[in-house]
Amino acid sequence: MSPQTIKPILTAEKFHNSEQLWFWFLYSKQIRNGFSIRNNHSTKRICELLDVETLITKLYLSGSLTSEHLDVMKEFGDKRRSPHQHIWAENHKAAIWHSAMQIIEAAAKSKGWID
Repeated sequence: MSPQTIKPILTAEKFHNSEQLWFWFLYSKQIRNGFSIRNNHSTKRICELLDVETLITKLYLSGSLTSEHLDVMKEFGDKRRSPHQHIWAENHKAAIWHSAMQIIEAAAKSKGWID
């Protein structure tokens, strides 16, 4: 094999936190399901969509994440932002969001997905 045919190996990039992991997951699922792509930039990630889906499912089935956690995660994931604790109408949901992100972050760190 000549040096010209060797392709560089891309290293997988870890996530900075659970919010980045969650928003990447939802956005990537939308792209996979046929929604439009806003830009051509893509980053190789340390895990696959199915890995994140499996993690969330296991956390839910174990009782670590509740349906209330999932509802808030979905609602604000679709809005592509986290709830804000200083907005009165979002105050309670911000606490639920924060709790869910802590649970996901601990599990994702144990898998090596988050620095």
